[in-house]
Amino acid sequence: MLDRIDVKENKTTKTALHPRNAHRERYDFPSLIGSQPELSKYVAENKYGDLSIDFADPNAVKELNRALLKHFYQVSAWDIPEGYLCPPIPGRADYLHYVADMLAQSNSEKLPKGEDIKVLDIGTGANCIYPILGNSIYNWNFIGSEIDEKALDSAQENLYANPQFRGKITLRLQENPKEILTGIIKSDDVFDLVICNPPFHESQAAAEAASTRKVKNLKGKVGKKVTLNFGGRNNELWCEGGELVFIQKMIRESVTFKYNCFWFTAIVSKEEHVRELVLALKKARVADRQVIEMTQGNKKSRFIAWTFLNPEQQENWRKRRW
Repeated sequence: MLDRIDVKENKTTKTALHPRNAHRERYDFPSLIGSQPELSKYVAENKYGDLSIDFADPNAVKELNRALLKHFYQVSAWDIPEGYLCPPIPGRADYLHYVADMLAQSNSEKLPKGEDIKVLDIGTGANCIYPILGNSIYNWNFIGSEIDEKALDSAQENLYANPQFRGKITLRLQENPKEILTGIIKSDDVFDLVICNPPFHESQAAAEAASTRKVKNLKGKVGKKVTLNFGGRNNELWCEGGELVFIQKMIRESVTFKYNCFWFTAIVSKEEHVRELVLALKKARVADRQVIEMTQGNKKSRFIAWTFLNPEQQENWRKRRW
């Protein structure tokens, strides 16, 4: 059996989240305000008489993130530059819990924890959220890659502000924005896991249209100027061809690094892309692949995972590293 917490189901539980996710319960705003008093100015009763924030307000969302990071993960300081992606913490944590389960499948159902586990986060962003959460939850060591120098500087500031991450999370600049793994993975690197939340949209126009719809759903109406509650720069939200083309390229590049990494993974937001990605994996002649479903609130997502290691090589990897 996997090492999962025993969660008592009740009307306040977000049952769609992973059983180990610390955010299955609805936000306890008094406790969060106790950890981050600045959150209080954004909290008020909603139309149902419950305490909440205006999720269409980017400042409120950022302050909520600070409170969650401080309350649950002992992250004392965290910030992002204006306009950069402010990630929803519960969903980001879910991805990490599910990939941990996947690693456990190769480890006699025991969750691999500790600094011996090396993870590469592709596109770590100014928020550096996956390395921060992954190290806080599982004590994994991370390398985060990023094409945006300003984002990388911001991520580094977040690490400087939290000494517990020193020597456990390092960052690398991707100098060629047309590459994903190439130029980041060095010949002597060894990673147990690669994670990636790729740019979703295929164009800037598509990203802006989706953001407008999102804000309209939150506010009920939208004016000429749209303020994005979760923000996001161009390279964070879209790339030519969207997530399908991005992950297809990632698969092609992964062939070069088949013995540097155990499992490669990438989030796939659109279910209709899975079939073409599976075909790409067959073409790359991977040894094993998985598509693992995730649900956060009303949103269904999934990630695709692949390895070039056959069962004997997987067992040797586990014995040598875990």
